[in-house]
Amino acid sequence: MMRQYELVERVQKYKPEANEALLNKAYVYAMQKHGQQKRASGDPYISHPLEVAAILTDMRLDESTIAVALLHDTIEDTSATRAEIDELFGEDIGALVEGLTKIKKLDLVSKKAKQAENLRKLLLAISDDVRVLLVKLADRLHNMRTLDHMTPEKRARISEETMDIYAPLAGRMGMQDMREELENLSFRHINPEAFETVTRKLEELSQRNEGLIRKIEDELRELLVTNGLSDALVKGRQKTPYSVFRKMQSKSLSFEQLSDVYAFRILVDDIPGCYAALGIVHTRWRVVPGRFKDYISTPKQNDYQSIHTTIVGPSRQRIELQIRTKRMHEIAEYGIAAHSLYKDKDSTNGEEKTRSPRSNAYAMLRRTIESLAEGDNPEEFLEHTKLELFQDQVFTFTPKGQLITLPRGATPIDFAYAVHTNIGDTCVGAKINGRIMPLVTRLNNGDEVEIIRSGIQVPPPAWEEIVVTGKARAAIRRATRAAVRKQYSGLGYRILERTFDRAGKSFSRDGLKPVLHRLGHKDVEDAIAAVGRGELSSLDVLRAVFPDYQDERVTVKPSSGDGWFNMRSAAGMVFKLPGKTKAALAEAATETGPEALPIRGLSGNAEVHFSAGGAVPGDRIVGIMEKDKGITIYPIQSPALQKFDDEPERWIDVRWDLDEANNTRFMARIMINALNEPGTLAEVTQTIATSDVNIRSMSMTRVAADFTEVHIDLEVWDLRQLNQLMGQLKELQCVSTISRVFT
Repeated sequence: MMRQYELVERVQKYKPEANEALLNKAYVYAMQKHGQQKRASGDPYISHPLEVAAILTDMRLDESTIAVALLHDTIEDTSATRAEIDELFGEDIGALVEGLTKIKKLDLVSKKAKQAENLRKLLLAISDDVRVLLVKLADRLHNMRTLDHMTPEKRARISEETMDIYAPLAGRMGMQDMREELENLSFRHINPEAFETVTRKLEELSQRNEGLIRKIEDELRELLVTNGLSDALVKGRQKTPYSVFRKMQSKSLSFEQLSDVYAFRILVDDIPGCYAALGIVHTRWRVVPGRFKDYISTPKQNDYQSIHTTIVGPSRQRIELQIRTKRMHEIAEYGIAAHSLYKDKDSTNGEEKTRSPRSNAYAMLRRTIESLAEGDNPEEFLEHTKLELFQDQVFTFTPKGQLITLPRGATPIDFAYAVHTNIGDTCVGAKINGRIMPLVTRLNNGDEVEIIRSGIQVPPPAWEEIVVTGKARAAIRRATRAAVRKQYSGLGYRILERTFDRAGKSFSRDGLKPVLHRLGHKDVEDAIAAVGRGELSSLDVLRAVFPDYQDERVTVKPSSGDGWFNMRSAAGMVFKLPGKTKAALAEAATETGPEALPIRGLSGNAEVHFSAGGAVPGDRIVGIMEKDKGITIYPIQSPALQKFDDEPERWIDVRWDLDEANNTRFMARIMINALNEPGTLAEVTQTIATSDVNIRSMSMTRVAADFTEVHIDLEVWDLRQLNQLMGQLKELQCVSTISRVFT
């Protein structure tokens, strides 16, 4: 374990005037607070913040950031408070430590939602001060280095999170060394067999080619010196196991088929020297076509600058070369931590003041946070953040020459939203390099894109499956929600009127305004539309407006001994359930009642049925109280609902209440118009069987000489599975049309 004095000495090596008292004070405080706490390895807990601080000294960070590293777990894992840290170390350090504290008291059901909210909190803290990011990455790196002492399940979970979030985040910030180490450590635990295989093969290759890297280094250095670049530095290395494995996967190659396992860097003093070195190397050795990239003239979003080329070098070995200045190399290794703008002198008192850098990488992160934080739920935020962090880039241009950097695989729709949200919303077409092209076209480096717009355009929901940027997906989702809000507002208003009427209350839009904060919506129309979509229960709205309301909407009580049972609605209507004893009714409720069905909004022991056409999770549903039947669940598209329009007291607001562990299938009816020829039925049923769908019943009717109408009752898990099956059936040559049947 590193000692306190060793940490101070490391800081003083690159900053002799560092505030030693601050470092000692932070160490003593952390030591006292963590006390006798132990890590999973059995080491004293204080060893962890010390090692995190040591990682940051390699980046030559200021003593305030080192102090934050020593304190970063105190609020989360000890009795320390933000107020106490503010008093002892100042509000600046207190804010940083709090920014690194996970959200523990957040009342969220899903682990994914908790992970997303913790990530959102971290990113928002990073947007205020980049030092939060640097400490968090160092914290994660040390945790990954010591992961062997965790359980296998926890190792896998932490490694997947690191691979999904923290490694690409380090890469986006230009911290390539840290990204590579995080990826390799994660790879080792996520896929241990592949890690061991690739590592062993790399070791065997290194033994076979012993001395090859040094030989190539010497030849390159001699060539550059002979041609006037006497100060050039040449360094070769073997690629990391994860980078090799990723290339094998993406290119569908075996290890033996890889031809560029070695990479070399040429470091020179200035930019003209980079291009001079490029010319010297290309003159001496043959270039591999299509393997040249100039990130000096067009830097990456994370400020990375370098020339990349691949040559067939000494011993006819394919070699990847990176040519850059020594300053570019420093930025490539340490990213935003290497920026001279990171530390500044306060002109008022001469004291050093640490602030966030004005780098492209940091600006990109802030734009990502701003675009993703608008209106998305936690799961969407997590999904979109991964999209933004993981993608490689392509460089495109507007007709006026503005550079637009997008993830690889981006479309003109992504381009339009990158320029401005309004341009994306009104996009109807695109010209790529002067030619009208489909909006699904994948953009390439150097493409000039012109967006064709229309003022009456509304983004189709299907665009969400086409685009690759989080900003575009979030904007399309918002626009789609706004477009369909009108559709659901009417239904939501009717549901609320009926719910309030059944409770003997009066509903009005003005009555919702004081309780919008409790409903989680910003305006009245959003809340009403949410009821129509099934996202918000009308009963929850009723209770928010009238907190004293007691829900007595449906009760089931035995009548006076005649074997019938009375169902009374809140509106006072009485329905009789025929011919069942109390025990039989209890048995029916156990099998099909609201306790067994995953549907919210049902109460009492009333019998529950589905309409003849069925309903599946994902359908918007309503319940209807029917005399002598109990409650019948209908999809909102059911034409049978029209006959209940004038009886609002019979409508019950219900919705699906399923978790990820659902193990119940539900019935849905479809109608297929198929060719009347041998093998048609076998082809249809085979497709259904291979889709993990059950057939409950089937009927066929000849409707023409060449066509048969097939009605099939299916048992499916949810609407998504049903839609996938219908899409597969529609592609069969024997199927003319297919549709869902609502009764």
